[in-house]
Amino acid sequence: MGMSQFYGRADDSESANTIRAALDLGVNFLDTSDVYGASDATWGVDIRGFGHNEELIGRAIAGRRDDVVLATKFGAKLNQNRDGIVIDGRPEYVRSACEASLRRLQTDVIDLYYCHRLDKGVPIEETAGAMSELVAAGKVRAIGFSEIGSDLIRRAHTVHPITALQSEYSLWERGVENGVTETCRQLGITLVPYSPLGRSALTGALKAGDTFAHGDFRATNPRFMPDNLAVNLRPVATLIAMAAEKGCRPGQLALAWLLAQPLDVVPIPGTKRVEYVRENLAATEVAVSADEIAYLAEVFAPERISGNRYADVHAKTVAE
Repeated sequence: MGMSQFYGRADDSESANTIRAALDLGVNFLDTSDVYGASDATWGVDIRGFGHNEELIGRAIAGRRDDVVLATKFGAKLNQNRDGIVIDGRPEYVRSACEASLRRLQTDVIDLYYCHRLDKGVPIEETAGAMSELVAAGKVRAIGFSEIGSDLIRRAHTVHPITALQSEYSLWERGVENGVTETCRQLGITLVPYSPLGRSALTGALKAGDTFAHGDFRATNPRFMPDNLAVNLRPVATLIAMAAEKGCRPGQLALAWLLAQPLDVVPIPGTKRVEYVRENLAATEVAVSADEIAYLAEVFAPERISGNRYADVHAKTVAE
């Protein structure tokens, strides 16, 4: 996503080189969405075009499709006349969105196809049914959802097995621990945490008083407002100190904490540069004990994090 929107400008050539270098380093899972690259003034970011990220990935993996487990999403669209966000989960849209993604990605099958956000006006069974038809047609290998609660997960799972749930999860955002992680364990669903580094807050790169430029998602995110950020960086100081003792980077320790959770977890840290791909990959080599896992969980107890994780315009798209 960061290669197409939300975190400042990116260079397509450098992004493509980063993707190819990641494959060379052993990364084999790429996650995108048809909406990455599209936006409007309401979101406060520059428009690069709906489907930009899928087209970028399609070009970058040309000739290497078999090296990649490719995931993309549908459902989030833009409406310039209202608040910038429209969610569409109608079966007919599911089918047309998939065809468009296949073209942009230059492939004949999507390995993992997510419903990016749930259309609250369409029963989840209807959306899941249309996704199941894509599997039967050989256009999709597995299906997933993003940001839905336990009851909705179970309802969708009765229509077609849910392979993955992609929701925000990190040391400083642990809402999924309120039933969702247990549901995933019970049903054998892999949890795919997005923003596993807290939108860079867990890397140690930020300090109290930092501000963010136009075009940066964090400029309008409540947790990065000055007063909240000052509070939220306090537990990060403990993470930084603990990482130093272990001889690793704070972000690596944050990823290692996620990987140590008692369920199948595949974090998807985003980056635009090869150096950070290498740094993130090294998190798999960081050993953390059960005591350290528990200690960090207490340091980052949810009540110690200040501010909602989304501004209202984004929060309304999350389904319980």
